[in-house]
Amino acid sequence: MSFVSYFPGRGTVRETAYLEGKAEGEAKGEAKGEAKARVSMILRALEMRGLHVPEGTRERITSCTDPHTLSLWFDQSLTATSVEDVLAGPPSPSTDTSGAS
Repeated sequence: MSFVSYFPGRGTVRETAYLEGKAEGEAKGEAKGEAKARVSMILRALEMRGLHVPEGTRERITSCTDPHTLSLWFDQSLTATSVEDVLAGPPSPSTDTSGAS
């Protein structure tokens, strides 16, 4: 009779794959939660500033999962004069008026 131990830390291929899958799933879950929080912050900022968000634009914001884009949109939602300004893309760089090259 053979006794097989599946005690954690044994280092089997199956256990290693399980732990890697678990870590990947947790990371994906955290990323989704963070994206959802950023979307909420964008929509809340626009609402607090009195800017109406059309349904199509709301769908575009809520379907975005890219953290960089969501951060950019949030930053722009704080100063934009319209919802279209938020989604227009990165602000253009300021022009150097000092004349230095």
